[in-house]
Amino acid sequence: MVKIALMFAGQGAQYAGMGKELYESSFAAKKVFDVAEAIRPGTIKQCFFADEETLATTINTQPCLFAVDLACAQALRERGVVADGVAGFSLGELAAAAYSGMLDMKDAFRAVCRRAELMQKCAEETPGAMCAVGKLSTEQVKKIAAEFEHVYPVNYNSPGQTVVSGDVFLLGEFEKRVKEQGGRTMRLKVKGGFHSPFMRRAAEEFLLFLKTLNFQKPKMPLYANATAQPYEHDFAELLAKQIESPVLWQSTIETMIAAGFDAFVEVGAGKTLCGLVKKIDEGQLVTNVENPRTLEETIDIIMRGIK
Repeated sequence: MVKIALMFAGQGAQYAGMGKELYESSFAAKKVFDVAEAIRPGTIKQCFFADEETLATTINTQPCLFAVDLACAQALRERGVVADGVAGFSLGELAAAAYSGMLDMKDAFRAVCRRAELMQKCAEETPGAMCAVGKLSTEQVKKIAAEFEHVYPVNYNSPGQTVVSGDVFLLGEFEKRVKEQGGRTMRLKVKGGFHSPFMRRAAEEFLLFLKTLNFQKPKMPLYANATAQPYEHDFAELLAKQIESPVLWQSTIETMIAAGFDAFVEVGAGKTLCGLVKKIDEGQLVTNVENPRTLEETIDIIMRGIK
């Protein structure tokens, strides 16, 4: 019997047309999109037809990815596959919160819309960018980042992959230093220096918004980016803190594996998180759901695991 963890995709995974096929084939997925559309008109059109530039704008990216993430998870639930625990990467944590019952879907979607507004505002006031660093240890990345006043390691993704946020004018110099040390870099498809001190004001204002919502204890373990541990209390505080704190993804997956999770299903756009889990522990069962084909493949894989 497998113990199933759902992983909700984060910003940077977006692409044109995401979710469209599931919207057309799954009642549960359609319901998620329709609720999102009623709260934020235009969400469906952006998910299915927007160009890359439009989707990469934070105020659009986050609501759209939330809808796709949760639609994929609910399509899987509709077919009888229910998670034993959940984690979401950055904005994916809000979709995970909705799935787990910590927030109802409408409140969680309103929250992600507000989060996107606040983070975009911060990004416009303090221009930043993010890049993934490979082929260097976390300690090497920290040491290079320390040479720059406004460059911060922010996503601890897997052995050999750390993401940094930085001043958009300094990040190029940081990337040169990384390459001099034998590493490689890749810019992320985001417009801002997320999970860093650049986002402090957004975190403070987001907390005020979250305190107006009705939180419930999650119905299953929901692992927090900021602590790599399940939410137990301080729900609003942890969700707000996440905006300006590093994403402890490697530690989260290691904690989940130690808790007995052995089937990791990424829900939402792409399969970036699948790749990270394999780098953390190549022995784990990993699959993803982003369209009808991958939905059927995942159900088959999980059913075989259960037998």
